[in-house]
Amino acid sequence: MVFACSGSRVCPSHVLDFQPGEAFVVRNVANMVRPYDQAKFSGSGAAIEYAVLHLKVSNIAVIGHSACGGIKGLLSFPFDGTTSTDFIEDWVSIGLPAKAKVKAKHGDAPFGELCTHCEKETVNVSLGNLLSYPFVIEGLVNKTLALKGGYYDFVKGSFELWSLQFDLASSFSV
Repeated sequence: MVFACSGSRVCPSHVLDFQPGEAFVVRNVANMVRPYDQAKFSGSGAAIEYAVLHLKVSNIAVIGHSACGGIKGLLSFPFDGTTSTDFIEDWVSIGLPAKAKVKAKHGDAPFGELCTHCEKETVNVSLGNLLSYPFVIEGLVNKTLALKGGYYDFVKGSFELWSLQFDLASSFSV
């Protein structure tokens, strides 16, 4: 299973050289995964449940990318109710923990550099959010599932991949 951005420059099947039927792909703005919440409709939640419980996927990857407009929005929106988006601001707010971490660590960096750090850190936030799904935890505990993060820099033509290390006693690390 792959979570990827909706952006037309970063088609996951092309980037990862998948053939039809090789990956269950979910695409959304800024490749984010919402935390588990049964009270709300969640396309992501339904896709994760289907992939893990019915398709029996062995890996879930969240892939971020360079020059992401959703991440630019995350870093630009004031999140004080003064913007006029109906959906985007609420959606990218999933990445607010990444924004806070990047601003704390790299606050004086130029905006473009902040974006790059945040593009990668929101992948880690989404990986953490996957841990809020009970069937994902079950797969990790039973060692039938692995979580991976990735970053595609389409300007440089590079791809980074990392694994989420999960331990019930100490939560997780990347």
